[in-house]
Amino acid sequence: MNRISKSDKRIWEIRWHGRGGQGAVTSAQILAEAAYYDGYQGVTSAPYFGAERRGAPVTATTRFSPETIRVYSEVETPDVVVVLDESLLKDDDVTSGLNQGGWLIVNSTRRPAEIGLRGGFCIATANATGIAQGLGLVVAGVYVVNTPILGAFLRATGLLSLESVCQAIKGKFSAADADRNFRAVELAFESTLLK
Repeated sequence: MNRISKSDKRIWEIRWHGRGGQGAVTSAQILAEAAYYDGYQGVTSAPYFGAERRGAPVTATTRFSPETIRVYSEVETPDVVVVLDESLLKDDDVTSGLNQGGWLIVNSTRRPAEIGLRGGFCIATANATGIAQGLGLVVAGVYVVNTPILGAFLRATGLLSLESVCQAIKGKFSAADADRNFRAVELAFESTLLK
């Protein structure tokens, strides 16, 4: 297992893969805001999708750095890839460019070794769907897996604090919804499996 050191790089790049309605774009935004609260001066977040419909593959990115970011292109060599829907792993593009020693974080009930992907990266799994079900996090009939997966990101990478994510979530949701969503982050942080 590889924890990422905050001093390793100047710009951290994260690519999110999900399906329309799962909240990949929102989680990318929350992570960028949390990075700012954690002291990073440069933060960006961007969605990449066309005229997609609910359930279609969606990609989003987050970048954060101790200094101002002047890069706005797509993330091609991410340090972390977060997958909100395990079925997307069938697409080779999901892990494309993932840096050696980086993290693949997957919403899955399986253990990391059972994911079956090889590469110079580490794998973390979290049952974000189960956590969302247990807390009743549902929007338009779809379980909200984007906030629990943030807990897996924190556990695997160690790049940000739980407190900064809590602050970002409070700015995005009503008080009651923020509490439930942050509880989802905590539960995923505690239960994430690392390899």
